[in-house]
Amino acid sequence: MSTAADLPPYDRERLLGAPFPERVRLACRTWASQAQPTPFAVIVFYWVKYGLFFVGGFVAIVYATSPASSETPLLFSAVAFQKAILWALFYESAGFGCSAGPMNARYSPPIGGFLYFLRPGTTKLPLFPGLPLLGGDRRTLFDVALYAANMVFLLRALLAPEVTTELLWPSVVLLPLLGITDTTLFLAARGEHYWVALVALAVAGSEALFVPACMLIWCAIWFWAATSKLNHHFPSVIMVMMNNGPFFPRFLKQRLFRDYPDDLRPSRLATAMAVAGTFTEYMIPVILLCSDSVLVTSAGLLVMTCFHGFIAANNPSGMPIEWNIVMIYGGIFLFGFHPEASIASLAAMPGLALFFAVMLFALPAYGNFVPSRVSFLLAMRYYAGNWAYNIWLFRKGTEAKLAKLVKAAPTFREQLEKVVPDPAFVDVALCLSMSHRFMHLEGRPLYDALPQAVDDIDEYDWVDGEILGGLVIGWNFGDGHLNGRRLLGAVQRQCGFEEGELRVVSVESQPLFGTAMQWSIHDAKSGLVAEGETAIAPARALPPWPTGAAAKALAPRQKASSE
Repeated sequence: MSTAADLPPYDRERLLGAPFPERVRLACRTWASQAQPTPFAVIVFYWVKYGLFFVGGFVAIVYATSPASSETPLLFSAVAFQKAILWALFYESAGFGCSAGPMNARYSPPIGGFLYFLRPGTTKLPLFPGLPLLGGDRRTLFDVALYAANMVFLLRALLAPEVTTELLWPSVVLLPLLGITDTTLFLAARGEHYWVALVALAVAGSEALFVPACMLIWCAIWFWAATSKLNHHFPSVIMVMMNNGPFFPRFLKQRLFRDYPDDLRPSRLATAMAVAGTFTEYMIPVILLCSDSVLVTSAGLLVMTCFHGFIAANNPSGMPIEWNIVMIYGGIFLFGFHPEASIASLAAMPGLALFFAVMLFALPAYGNFVPSRVSFLLAMRYYAGNWAYNIWLFRKGTEAKLAKLVKAAPTFREQLEKVVPDPAFVDVALCLSMSHRFMHLEGRPLYDALPQAVDDIDEYDWVDGEILGGLVIGWNFGDGHLNGRRLLGAVQRQCGFEEGELRVVSVESQPLFGTAMQWSIHDAKSGLVAEGETAIAPARALPPWPTGAAAKALAPRQKASSE
C-alpha cells in the first residue's frame, strides 16, 4: 500500500526529474487522484457551445427560414430534420464540432477547420497522393475553392424555405470529391453519418421514403458502435471517461480503479458499466425497430436519450457532444414521430438499398475485422477504446522545424504558455498529457515499442499524434490513420528532419475477435525501424506504466549509473 508521501500532488522537480517509467506512474496517479480534472470554465465553454451555438443555431435557422406546420411541431417537421443534417454537416466541416476547444488541445485559436481548409499551402492527406490536380501534400487554390463551394451549397440549402433534392445534390457530389483531395475533410464532416444521410435525403426525396432510410442509418450506427465494444478495451474507456465526468459522483470515482492508487486498472464497477453500456446500445435499435407499442417505443426513446445524454454529460475526450445531440434528436424524430414507417419500404429503392449495403454493412464489417484499412469512423467503431494512434518523438530542440509548415496555430507548448499561469508548469502539463494513452489498455503495446524506438527516451519530447495532427492538418478526432505514417511523409518532405531526430510509434487497432495489436516504428528520414505485435491477454495483467524489463529498457540512464 502507498503511503501519504507517495500520493499526489507531486512537486514539479520530482515529476520532471524522475526516469520515464516513474514519470508515467506519477502522471497516471495524478490523473486518477483528481476529483474534477476539467476546470469549470472549460465545462462552461463547451456547454455554451452546445446549447447556444449548435442547438440555438439550429433552432434559429429553422424558425427563421422554414414555414410553420399545422400537423407537426416545426422543430420535428420533415424540413427541420433535413436542416438538422445540413447544419451538422456545415458545423463539423467548419471545424466547430468535435475537434474544437481545450479538450482537444486547442486553446489559441480554439478551432482548426476552416482556418486550415481555406488557407492555401496547409498540409493535406489526399486519398491518391499522385493524382493530378487533386493530389499533393499541400492545399492548392483549387482545393480551397472546392471546400468553399461545398460550404456555400450547404448554407444555401440551410437557408431555403424548402429543402429540395436539387439543393442537396451538389454536396452529395462535392463531399466525396473533397475526401479525394484530403481524406481529413470527409472524416471531419462525419461523412459516415451525415453524408450517408444526405444521400438518403437526396435519393428518397419524399418524407415517406427518407424516414425509413434514416431509421436504418441510425440503427446501423447503434449496432456497429455496440459491436466495436466487444473487447477488453472498453472498461478502460469507462474508467478514464467517468473519472473526468463533472457529474459522476466523486465517492465512486476511485472505485473505478481496481485498487486506487496502486492498481489503476479498471475495477469490477467500470467493467460492469461497460457491459451495461454495450448491452443498452444493442437493445436500442432492437426495441425501436420491432416495437408496435407507443409505450414500448417511448420507453426505448427514453433509454436512448439517457444513454446519449449520459455520454454527453461526462465530457468524453474529443467531446463528440454535438453528434450525440443529433443522435437523440434524430431518434425522436424518426421513431417517435413516425411509428408507421418501416425499413421494408427500402425495397422500392434498390439503388439506395445497395448503397446502404456497402456503407452501413460491408464497409463497417470490413473495418471491424481489418481496422488497418478503414477509418474507425467509417467502421462506426465509436469510443470503444480500441483506437489506432501514434506517438511522435522529437529529439529535443528539433520540434522547432515544424515552423516550416503553413499552419494556423502555434505548437501545443506555445498555446499552453499563453494559458498556464506559471510558465514553469508547462512542462508538468505536457508530462501529465501522457497519462491518457497509458491509462487505456491500448497503451500497453508502447512497453514493447518505445524501447526499440529510441536509445534514450529522456532525450526526446513526447507529442501525441492527435495533438500533432490537429496542429498540422487542422482536425483531430481519434483517427490515428490521419497522424501516422502518411502525415510523417508529408511533414518530412516539408521540414527535412535528419536521421534520429523524429521517430513515430504507430499502434494499430485490435481486430474484432483478434488477439493482438500491431505496432511499427518509423524514422522521418530512413523509414521503417522496427515492427511487432503485442498480445492483449497478458497485457491486461500489466499496470498502466512500464514495469520490469520494459521499465529497465526505458531507463537507460538509471541503468548506466547503477553499473
